[in-house]
Amino acid sequence: MTDNLDLAASAQQLADTAPAGSLDRVAATSVAITLATTRDAEQARKTLDGLSPDDVRQAALVLFDRLSAD
Repeated sequence: MTDNLDLAASAQQLADTAPAGSLDRVAATSVAITLATTRDAEQARKTLDGLSPDDVRQAALVLFDRLSAD
C-alpha cells in the first residue's frame, strides 16, 4: 500500500496539469492537501467526506478512490 505522502504527490501532479479553475484541479488539490495532512488513508477519507460543495466532494472522493486503489 502506498503511503499518504506518495498519494499526495500523485494528486498534486494531477492538480498541476488540470486546467486552472476546473473541478478536476480543485478536487485534486483538495485530495493532495488532505493526504499530506492526515495520518492514514482512513483519516483522509473521513476528512474528504466533509468537503463542500458537493461536486468538489464527489470529485475528490472519486479521485481518492482511484489513487488509493493503484
